[in-house]
Amino acid sequence: DLESHLQRCQQLTVTVLTDHQDLNNTDLKTIMNSTAPQQYRIRAKLRTYKPQKLHQSVKLHCSKCNSLQEVPDGEDFDLILQGSAVTAPNPELHNTSWYDSVMWTRQDQKQRKIAIHFVKHDEMLQQPEDTLLMIEGGTLKEVWKLTKRFKCVIPVRSTEDDLELLDLSAPFLLQSNVKYYGCKQCSSPKPISNLSSIAAEQQPSWEPTEIAQVLGIELLQYVFIMQFTLVDGTGALNTYLFDY
Repeated sequence: DLESHLQRCQQLTVTVLTDHQDLNNTDLKTIMNSTAPQQYRIRAKLRTYKPQKLHQSVKLHCSKCNSLQEVPDGEDFDLILQGSAVTAPNPELHNTSWYDSVMWTRQDQKQRKIAIHFVKHDEMLQQPEDTLLMIEGGTLKEVWKLTKRFKCVIPVRSTEDDLELLDLSAPFLLQSNVKYYGCKQCSSPKPISNLSSIAAEQQPSWEPTEIAQVLGIELLQYVFIMQFTLVDGTGALNTYLFDY
């Protein structure tokens, strides 16, 4: 009947937090009237939760300024790449002591020029799975295609004197299927030539944290955040989940 069905649904929505099994259950009202920090074990219903869609729970967190921001979508990155492609690669910055360069022109309406700079180690190119490269003028599709073959990809653009990172609204580094972002507020971007110090190491690992450090980037970390409202008949408690 309807009543037993409702009771069963009610039982299914009861959540038991199994930590601190040595503790007795405590009413939410008691917890709300207590001073933190303390440990409790509760038995409560989940009344509401935010966000409603799981992917919206993933944010970017800066451990230095403690800021949180939304993860940019692919369209934002694509627009930044399109904007940077307006400036043609500067041939004077090609084929330095620490990277080899290749440039070609796409046969499309805009005759788009693309340059790829392969970072060397001991004056030699590494195997693709160990290689860091920098790309100018590439589309989103082309950038992702490169990440499938090479270890690290850094989107850059030319200035008169050096290569530089794009706007930090874009990822400064792509590795496999992960986009790495830097904090706009806490980062102080340094010259791309600083990467040569990693290339000179005995076995360059091209780890994102090391790359971020030499480029003056405060690395943002992906975090998982949710808000829950729990009820047990004595009160309602807003709780937060924050985890890397």
